[in-house]
Amino acid sequence: MSQLATTGRVLTDWNPEDPERWDKRLAWRTLAVSTFSMIIAFCVWYLVSAVAPKLDQVGFTLTKDQLYWLVAVPGVSGGLIRLGYMFLPPVVGTRRLVGITSLLFALPMLGWFAAVRNPATPYWWLMVLAALTGIGGGCFSGYMPSTGYFFPKRLAGTALGLQAGIGNFGVSLIQFLGPWVMGFGLLGLGAVAAQTTSSGHVIYVYNAAIVLVPWTIAAAILAFWLLKDVPIKANFRQQIDIFSNRNTWILTLVYIMTFGAFSGFAAQLALIVNNTFGKDSVFATSGAYKVSDLPLGAAYAFLAPLIGSLVRALAGPLCDRFGGAVFTFIGGVGMVASAAVASAFLTPSSPRAFWPFLTAMLVLFFFSGLGNAGTFKQMPMILPPRQAGGVIGWTAGIAAFGPFFVGAALTAVSAHAFFIGATVYFAFCTVLVWVFYARPNAPHRG
Repeated sequence: MSQLATTGRVLTDWNPEDPERWDKRLAWRTLAVSTFSMIIAFCVWYLVSAVAPKLDQVGFTLTKDQLYWLVAVPGVSGGLIRLGYMFLPPVVGTRRLVGITSLLFALPMLGWFAAVRNPATPYWWLMVLAALTGIGGGCFSGYMPSTGYFFPKRLAGTALGLQAGIGNFGVSLIQFLGPWVMGFGLLGLGAVAAQTTSSGHVIYVYNAAIVLVPWTIAAAILAFWLLKDVPIKANFRQQIDIFSNRNTWILTLVYIMTFGAFSGFAAQLALIVNNTFGKDSVFATSGAYKVSDLPLGAAYAFLAPLIGSLVRALAGPLCDRFGGAVFTFIGGVGMVASAAVASAFLTPSSPRAFWPFLTAMLVLFFFSGLGNAGTFKQMPMILPPRQAGGVIGWTAGIAAFGPFFVGAALTAVSAHAFFIGATVYFAFCTVLVWVFYARPNAPHRG
């Protein structure tokens, strides 16, 4: 391979489809650094979902609806920020995009570190801090298209699947790591007073907010040191031509089904479990069960997004080999079936219904991961490179409202009614995938 020309930090002779004008090592290095940053990004975005179930234990007095809204707000801000980030890759460049964004992650972490130590923190300020975590979800629409610039189409499914899947692992990481680090004092934080629950247990809720600050600083240093920019430039007017393409709108609906469900259910699952089967359910006050015998949502919440993330990462190479449409379709069929089964256990007569509900949710996340991988493979295959980047950013931006859609719906209707509605929507989107992409002689195969 010939040496690529560079001007400062910009590659001036770059074409992934031409082996002589593509640096394989640089492409994979870019994927590694930006994915490391994206893991932290998803930890930041889902920080509130890890902290919220613990707030009432350390003196906060929030209602169920307030908690649902608190966990929903990062979905709103993440979606809005994504709509801005989708235009940044050809304007800012990969190096500055990843480096500056990594530094910004520290702001909501430090904010939550301070807030959860004081139960008198007003609810409006908690909502502001929840909105700030949206930067973790918003950067996805910049990172993904930016990474897509570095890989040929034949490897797009693998690269994007790995980045999204491993990045999504941050959801499980914070939901598992957060409650774990709340159990002991972190090195160097001994001077910060521990909190005591109503039952007398010592807990360090603020640890979940501060534990990843050193790592996000490391991500910023790696980005500024190791990354470069590719010569893909476009202004705002040039980028909005994606909206004249019918595929943009179809793929948006489909990605709301796959990633919208992943993000929304991952954010709200712990609260759904606690409110339906656990310590905040009717069983907790019925006298028939001890609260200690009821399932705690936070203890299981990390499993579902972990499964979805792993499947999304592992399915990328399969999508490169067999095409994305078939996996999007299979994912949709599986989501329809599992959502329907989950809905059947959301009017329980016993907390034992939790276990089949949890099983159905794990299956749903498996198929959402499959559908996510398939959809992201379809975009660069169906659309030209610049439009593919824009559509990736746009669809990701709209689907990022998932935590808000789910949270808002759960304050308006019962969980049972919401899951029935979700099943109908999943079925509609799966039909679209079959008609336009997956069936034999479909108008757009990819």
